[in-house]
Amino acid sequence: MQLIDGDEVRARLTYARCIPLVRDAMIALSRGETRQLLRAILPLGDGHLFGIMPGALPGAMGGRGVFGAKLVSVFPDNFAKGRPSHQGVIVLFESEGGAPVCVVDAGEVTAIRTAAASAVATHALARPDAARLAILGYGEQAATHARAISAVRPLDAIAVWGRSYERAQAFAARMEAELGIPAHASVEPRIAVGEADIVCTVTNASEPILLGGWVRPGTHVNLVGSSFAGPAEADEELVVRSRFIADHRDGVLAQGAEFLRAKAAGLVDDDHVAGEIGQVLNGTLPGRQSSGQITVYKSLGHVVQDLAAATALYEGAPS
Repeated sequence: MQLIDGDEVRARLTYARCIPLVRDAMIALSRGETRQLLRAILPLGDGHLFGIMPGALPGAMGGRGVFGAKLVSVFPDNFAKGRPSHQGVIVLFESEGGAPVCVVDAGEVTAIRTAAASAVATHALARPDAARLAILGYGEQAATHARAISAVRPLDAIAVWGRSYERAQAFAARMEAELGIPAHASVEPRIAVGEADIVCTVTNASEPILLGGWVRPGTHVNLVGSSFAGPAEADEELVVRSRFIADHRDGVLAQGAEFLRAKAAGLVDDDHVAGEIGQVLNGTLPGRQSSGQITVYKSLGHVVQDLAAATALYEGAPS
């Protein structure tokens, strides 16, 4: 059995490699070519969680197929202590004899594939001329999203907001130096969002830090930070105003916090989830319908993304 650690994931799972992997996985999901259950989340107390995400990619490995699961802990307070908030493993099995063949560092895969999925959605849903990015949050996913979004759009500017203005400034300086794109910190999220064509929310906020009234017509929004029912990064108004696209419709109907809050308030029903990003990508669902439309991609993260990334790492590993 192979072990692929975090250093190897970072070295080999580039955005150029991961973005098309995720794109193909989401198309396969929407075509019904994958198998998966909704994630199971076990609360551990003090805001800590343990998640189990099983699934199968029958078409992977040259048609031989793979199946497996991601086992991941979520400890949001770890970031302030210099440790990853998401830690775990992806266990990959081959379908011919059912043997486990590979264990991959799930924290590093999650960081990269989540941002890659947002990049896929941004490429499909944002206006072609979208060039100004706002990132709400400066944690682990903030840097990966800046890198991934800049891979699919030629960005002119990046605005960053976080609860600590000083830390947001430091993060903006790092991204400007790394990416060569002008970046600055905003003192309020309203200011960052009001200047943006693309918005990524990557916080661990329990209550909305993005209000729909701040979002300009024509903006694309990736809602990323909340991955289960409960904590919501955006308010009900944004949900109502937007063309709302899911990574996985069944998952968002059950666990998409922003959508569920709007539904509980009687403002939308299940039909407001227009469909899945995989349907947009394969041409069976319209994405953006006008230049002035607000589009939202709700990312919960999906095991088929993890399995696709793990399979590519396994197949390309040195013998």
